[in-house]
Amino acid sequence: MSTLVLHPDHPLDLRRIHAALKGRWTAEISQEARDRVGHGRTWLEEHVAGSQQPIYGINTGFGSLCDTRVPEADLEQLQENLVLSHACGLGEEVEPEVVQLMLLFKAQAFGYGYSGVRPELLERLVAMYNADCLPVVYRFGSLGASGDLAPLAHLSLALIGRGKVRLKGKLMEATDALSKLGWPPLRLQSKEGLALLNGTQFMSANAVSALLRAYRLSYTADVVAALSIDAFDARPEPFDARLHRIRKHPGQTRTAARIREFLEGSPRFAAPKKHVQDPYAFRCIPQVHGASLDVFDRVGALLEDELDSVTDNPTVFPGEAVLSGGNFHGQPLAMACDYLALGIHEYGHIAERRIFQLQSGLRGLKPYLAAHPGLNSGLMIAQYAAASLVSRNKTLCTPASADSIPSSNNQEDHVSMGANAATRLHEMLDHWRDIISIEMMHAAQALDLLGVHSSPFLEQWKASYRASVPYLERDAEMQPLIQAGAQWIEHIEIEGFPEP
Repeated sequence: MSTLVLHPDHPLDLRRIHAALKGRWTAEISQEARDRVGHGRTWLEEHVAGSQQPIYGINTGFGSLCDTRVPEADLEQLQENLVLSHACGLGEEVEPEVVQLMLLFKAQAFGYGYSGVRPELLERLVAMYNADCLPVVYRFGSLGASGDLAPLAHLSLALIGRGKVRLKGKLMEATDALSKLGWPPLRLQSKEGLALLNGTQFMSANAVSALLRAYRLSYTADVVAALSIDAFDARPEPFDARLHRIRKHPGQTRTAARIREFLEGSPRFAAPKKHVQDPYAFRCIPQVHGASLDVFDRVGALLEDELDSVTDNPTVFPGEAVLSGGNFHGQPLAMACDYLALGIHEYGHIAERRIFQLQSGLRGLKPYLAAHPGLNSGLMIAQYAAASLVSRNKTLCTPASADSIPSSNNQEDHVSMGANAATRLHEMLDHWRDIISIEMMHAAQALDLLGVHSSPFLEQWKASYRASVPYLERDAEMQPLIQAGAQWIEHIEIEGFPEP
């Protein structure tokens, strides 16, 4: 098992995060991070002790209560009250992977030494990650404004022995989990509750998790599109490298190269064609898939910048000042997630058009790809299902960042809605996966009906698919077959998968 070292001079990047999640790496705090955190905490305590001025969130209330001074004897209770009162999450539990990433990202952010927390807090976050002790966090509650207050409050409850966790997948009270692990609940010190709750780690974790999955689905979408190309007997010229060399979009070039690679050795793809051109859903795969792939890359770069950032408030600059600002505001993430949603949608959108073409009775294919049409409806209604999912994703990719509802007595008068922008991505990805499943059903059925072979690579994929979803000689209940295809997509091994 490898180790993911959290180091202030070596930011987290998507490749290492992907490898850590896939290989279930342990996390380790570098000595440099420990030193910076310890130095920042020592300076903050000395600074507060020597100052008569109120310092937001350390010896004052929060939000619109920022002008209310809190006595020194109550500062610990202030931090615990903050966590308890902000734990207002609603909806279903978020995915375990998202909680794992929240723990990692919060620990990495603390390790830069600008948050004023004790090293013990950083160590407990990493210990929870390594022990697979994941606090229960809920989908709704964050406005993405003062960071992700409600979700991060639920993450923080477990530190103080409150709330619920899943210890190695088993749901239990946090106090019972801490007892099993031999850990005492932490007593939060000044600034620590606020440091835990301020920050963009919920938005970031959802966005990173979604992006990693989107990269994987993009590869599968290209494989299935290549199979559809052969099933529809589409022409090879639109994928010629010379065309893509003269239009300077990297995603387009990569997509066309993938399609050529997947179809290498296909006798049907190389054979002369009777038709002069193909519909855009086939001819423009590099341009449409590629544009979304470029979106993924741009969002990935922004997310890596966010992971190399300090986003809580106030921020401690040891030896200089404690500054209150707005680094917790999720606007960059909200807009990036809106962009990512559009990229996800377009993959499914064009796939549904290929599904429609494959069942339209063209290019020697039987209507609805039914072996015996008339008595059998074939895949007629599977296209309806795909169209329904496309329409749903069209609704979901409405920009969340265009909305704002003021909060905290209008102190927080512009919010990003970045959490809503990020969490809806998981539903969109599920829909895209199901659309790919439906397209795969069509492409495989078409090739089998025709009795023709594709490339060796694509034939291997089709054989793997056929182990889960059979050829349809007559009508059958479709939902279990579509779901079996979706599960096949989730679990198929992709050799040499290069992304992110």
